[in-house]
Amino acid sequence: MRRVKQLGVDHVLMGGPPIPWKESLIQSIMDRLKFGGLTLGNMMISGFPNAIFGRPGRDEEIEKVRQSIRVAGRAGLPMVEYNFYAHRLVEGYYEETGRAGAGLTAFDYDRVKDLPPLPAERAHGLEEMWSNITYFLEAVVPVAEESGIRLALHPNDPPSPLSRGSEQIMGSLAGWKRLIEIVPSRSNGITFDCGVTRELGEDPVEVCRYFGTRDRISHMHFRNVRVRVPREKYTEVFLDEGEVDMFEVMKELVRQKYPRLIYPEHPRGLDADRERPKWSIVFGNPATLRRSIARHWK
Repeated sequence: MRRVKQLGVDHVLMGGPPIPWKESLIQSIMDRLKFGGLTLGNMMISGFPNAIFGRPGRDEEIEKVRQSIRVAGRAGLPMVEYNFYAHRLVEGYYEETGRAGAGLTAFDYDRVKDLPPLPAERAHGLEEMWSNITYFLEAVVPVAEESGIRLALHPNDPPSPLSRGSEQIMGSLAGWKRLIEIVPSRSNGITFDCGVTRELGEDPVEVCRYFGTRDRISHMHFRNVRVRVPREKYTEVFLDEGEVDMFEVMKELVRQKYPRLIYPEHPRGLDADRERPKWSIVFGNPATLRRSIARHWK
């Protein structure tokens, strides 16, 4: 915690324990962080594959999610993030060499587009997945509202056209927009990722404005990319060398008075801290941008 505080970080996020969450455990985590000067601002929830795939047992899993959200609300956690992948196509990632030998994460759909479905997952059509998440959200969002929790669904990343035979509900901007209309609530939000937005071939500033004006950005991922083919071929790069105008994205966040976390995800591999999570270079830049823009507009 001391190292994180030295980087100027006040809020952290983390993966959550198995569901259903126990209030004593969540509270102990938050208290320990508070002792180190940190606030837990977001916890990832997982462990509901039957709900994702629409299989028997989903109602039991959804009830565990509902219980966990109530626990999070009582503990004072403001946000719960989740994924709804039929399959995440991480097999398409590989490392490229960037400036001065730094490690960059790249994706090439051609390497993995013919991979078959995994037996435990099978292949799922788009409307099937939309039906599954509608069932999930209609059960979960009312509990999130009652508990003062914002839900944040992360986009499909990588946003490839198919993922081991399954279509992806959050693999297009149209999908992001459709998601927030399923249950009209601020508790039904997204993780806005300006890097994934550009991977789709979209304008991150315009997309930020669309969701920000509707108050549906529950969480923010701040990273840059270079795209060769939208959704299929791209490289995740340093904040200062990609196609996304990070300054304009931050200006839009400030314009929208976005008050929640900004997370500089997917750090690059540096010699100085490659064995650590490689965070030191990426924390300072977005924090400095946000403060400078806010001061200017005051």
